[in-house]
Amino acid sequence: MSRHETSPTTVQPASNHRPNACCFCWCCCCSCSWNEDRERAWRASRETKLESIPNCEACAKPTSEEVQGWAQSFDKLMKSPAGRNVFREFLRTEYSEENMLFWLACEELKTECNKHTIDEKARMIYEDYISILSPKEVSLDSRVREVINRKMQEPSSHTFDDAQLQIYTLMHRDSYPRFLNSAIYKSLLQTVSHSSSES
Repeated sequence: MSRHETSPTTVQPASNHRPNACCFCWCCCCSCSWNEDRERAWRASRETKLESIPNCEACAKPTSEEVQGWAQSFDKLMKSPAGRNVFREFLRTEYSEENMLFWLACEELKTECNKHTIDEKARMIYEDYISILSPKEVSLDSRVREVINRKMQEPSSHTFDDAQLQIYTLMHRDSYPRFLNSAIYKSLLQTVSHSSSES
């Protein structure tokens, strides 16, 4: 083994290597390898702090009636932990899972009473979903962003209410109709209906 060879986990093709030519720039769109390493470290620290937001909500297996009810209204889907899990799985296929993650983080923030915890969680939510530097930034209009920026001077458990409503509406109008026509939902509906008819 030559001195240039390393273990398989660290080998990178020469064609993918980018020199650190722009390491001193401050632009947020910089794609140099230094920024990528920095971003990975930043995301890891954020994810550690946000581990209180579960990867998947604990819930019972949905009944056939419950799954059918999700097609009747978006509110029914979002009020069901199982519904949110399935919808979130669908959003992941559309690369818009951050919308559900943001909504869940806002719901959790609303349950907090401790001022220090509220401040900390509000800042994490801002950094993860509102900041233009975040890869998980959600789509908000400028008016809502201005409101959030003002409220972040003294965060409360309702700092993101306007933004949460906007994202809820976006998921309802944009993603929900596609979810109902998706293979994920139709397959689940078929599975629970089949289980229900057998029992």
